[in-house]
Amino acid sequence: MDWLAALQRCRDRRVPAVLVTVAVVRGHAPRPAGAKLVVTAEETWGSVGGGNLEERAVARARALLAGSAAAGPALETTALTDRIVGEYGVQCCGGEVTLLLEPVPVRPAFAVFGVGHVGWEIALLLSRHPVELHLVDSRPDELAAERLRPLESGPAQLLVHREPVLPELAIAALPRGAHCLVLTHDHAEDLALLDALLRSPVPGSIGLIGSSAKWVRFRARLAELGHAESTIARVRTPIGDPAITGLSGKEPATIALSVAVDLMARTVGGSVPNADLGGARSRHPRA
Repeated sequence: MDWLAALQRCRDRRVPAVLVTVAVVRGHAPRPAGAKLVVTAEETWGSVGGGNLEERAVARARALLAGSAAAGPALETTALTDRIVGEYGVQCCGGEVTLLLEPVPVRPAFAVFGVGHVGWEIALLLSRHPVELHLVDSRPDELAAERLRPLESGPAQLLVHREPVLPELAIAALPRGAHCLVLTHDHAEDLALLDALLRSPVPGSIGLIGSSAKWVRFRARLAELGHAESTIARVRTPIGDPAITGLSGKEPATIALSVAVDLMARTVGGSVPNADLGGARSRHPRA
């Protein structure tokens, strides 16, 4: 498997990795500049030259993986001379190699249930970031290729789930820890989705758009469906940053901005990892 396929495999399996590249070669070295190695906690693919050079690279890469999730790229220079005994032996090619180690973290995953006016605007903002973005809707027109095309130009990995009968079936296809937003066109569908999400181990957080009156009704119905109060408390509503919605209120783009800012700060920013959505109490209408 080449390095590009290895990285794609890591992304598909949501496994963090480090891409090691021979950045600079001075004199003789076992591999030319541009040679690559992909390292995970348990596997490697490719090669940057074997021996002490590669063993050190693997050890450093795994140290990066075990460290801070926000670790940035690192450079490491190794002299290949018999006058220097490395931790893993001697390489006497005579040159010097500088390696670039680039962490490739698992992308945060978001699921937007309901791609109406607000949902589409939220998806547009999230699509401008390196995230895994799942879009779910029971209405085929909302997920038409032409409508979603603007979302494909950003760095997000876009995954579309067309579930015309039971949109809650899409939950099983989400990665564990996905941050889920419920904002469909139908309150009955919203309730069914919340019920399914609360019964699933998948969500990292659950956010519901809507008014306080809607949530009073939903809270009662979820209790009737057998959910404990502690489970129901996982749902955060309303969602978004009230400092933003307070500027111009109820426009879909404004609501979307408030939700996206709050969501990105809590997940991608890393200040509140795996936090529930919408800790601040804002007021805005449903999608």
